[in-house]
Amino acid sequence: MILSSQEIEKRLGEQSGNGSLVIRPFAAECLQPASYDLRIAEDLVLPCGICTLAHTRELVGLPADLAATLRTRSSFGRRGVLLTAGYVDPGFRGQLTLGLVNMGPEPIEIHAGDRVVQMIIHQVAGSGRTYDGKYQDSTGAIGAR
Repeated sequence: MILSSQEIEKRLGEQSGNGSLVIRPFAAECLQPASYDLRIAEDLVLPCGICTLAHTRELVGLPADLAATLRTRSSFGRRGVLLTAGYVDPGFRGQLTLGLVNMGPEPIEIHAGDRVVQMIIHQVAGSGRTYDGKYQDSTGAIGAR
């Protein structure tokens, strides 16, 4: 099941047996009918054909019963921007590192605060393991470890 905007708002800060959903700082204008738009933390230029690491302004925390899929927002996708990785495991905490590739014909400027990626939040059935990997509690853009 994909969480609606109403369910996302309800789960923010709500403490359950699985923990609470965290999106900080939260911006109402980023909340979509069935997703949340994530913003870029700093200005950058995406050269053509190169993977550029960037990070979200938001710190995200997913409880044990939620996972997320990340997708490039269509306004950037239409310009040729692709996202290289796009899954967030239950239990992850931290800023998200985004691998952005410009497949378009010209460099693309992105400014701090631009909504580049949408996060679609899914409910996970049953109880299982949570993320406790090497990118837990990350800040900034983190390269491969």
